[in-house]
Amino acid sequence: MEKFIEYLDTAEEKLRIVDHMAYVTFPLIKDKRLLLKILSEIDLVILNCINAILQYEYLYKRIPLTKDARTNLKIFEEKCAPRYEITEHEIAIINSILELAERHKRSPFEFVKNGKVVILSENLRSETITIDRIKDFLIACKVILKKTRERIIEKS
Repeated sequence: MEKFIEYLDTAEEKLRIVDHMAYVTFPLIKDKRLLLKILSEIDLVILNCINAILQYEYLYKRIPLTKDARTNLKIFEEKCAPRYEITEHEIAIINSILELAERHKRSPFEFVKNGKVVILSENLRSETITIDRIKDFLIACKVILKKTRERIIEKS
């Protein structure tokens, strides 16, 4: 099986899990820390979509790939996103998901306040996560995955 198909399948599976966590599990449990787990899984969905696109485009020699993830993300934004009809707004959402997930990974301290999860960075800059923000990320993930799958399956 082609690697890009594996990435797509993984993204779809993780998206189903995340969707269930956000719309079923979270309202039942109401543990705000679950939002951090959902964010981590959304990050994996986005990364799998990006990797599927990059692998597919590399396979057909449309783009070069490097070992540097930031360079590959730049290639994705500049060369691949327009071809897959991923809008500037969706790219901004992708970047905010990736940035927020990275902050979560590097954060020395996280806490719950007023129904929100607050992530503090080393310089004490805070970022909040709410269920509404997570649901916005989920909607964007679904749209991006749909565009990715349609384009790759249509051409394969």
